[in-house]
Amino acid sequence: MSRVVSRRIPRNLAVLLALACAVSLVAVTALWRPWAGEAPTSRADAGSAGSTGVVAGLELPENPRVLVFGDSWTYGSAATSPDEGYAYVLADLLEGETIVDGVRGSGYLKTGLDGGTFVERAQELDPALSPDLVIVQGSINDRKLGSDGYADAVTTVWDTIASIYPDATIVILGPAPQVLPVEKATARIDNDLAQLAAERGWPYISPVQEAWITPANYSWVIDTSATGRDHPTTAGHAYLAERVAEALSTFRVNAPAQ
Repeated sequence: MSRVVSRRIPRNLAVLLALACAVSLVAVTALWRPWAGEAPTSRADAGSAGSTGVVAGLELPENPRVLVFGDSWTYGSAATSPDEGYAYVLADLLEGETIVDGVRGSGYLKTGLDGGTFVERAQELDPALSPDLVIVQGSINDRKLGSDGYADAVTTVWDTIASIYPDATIVILGPAPQVLPVEKATARIDNDLAQLAAERGWPYISPVQEAWITPANYSWVIDTSATGRDHPTTAGHAYLAERVAEALSTFRVNAPAQ
């Protein structure tokens, strides 16, 4: 069964938390945020297969309700506690609520440790969740299963989610590399997802093509220990949440006034 957990930031606490986070981040930025000050790579610059599609603008309410659906990275594996995973941290960055549905080992084709494939899990989603945005993440877990049936599985998952949540915007978050250099199978998955998303005009975020994880930051973004098993560290999850938030902002047509 999928692990579905929600994190909400109460509106009356949003400003206080934002100020507190800002103060904390200023104190530690020079120590562990080497990405700060760097402009995120655009999809056009990355030469993405999805960059040629006509992508619809992302419209979100002031305090969005976001369903994040994915694998162990979405689950929060290797963070100090799962609720420090990127999908949970994202709620604070968006000043909204994230509903986290992550299953370790799961993929479009691969059955998870605690649940089924993406296909099976999508069919079990609760229509009452009514998210404003759905982020479908991953997955590197499919990289050893080849391309046979892959596009069909992706199509089934995306069609299912779109039918369950017809009023939600769907954004696809491709796989992020757990090792460097990026494995050929991971690059193939990323390219396939980018093309399929472009065909629908859906926003696609590519950690691979936008080089979120590089030799310069790999040592602190990824936990290579026997416990971490090549998943993001707590700091890595926080970094990934920021990159996702930045990517979403490039698609938004109604970003809050600063």
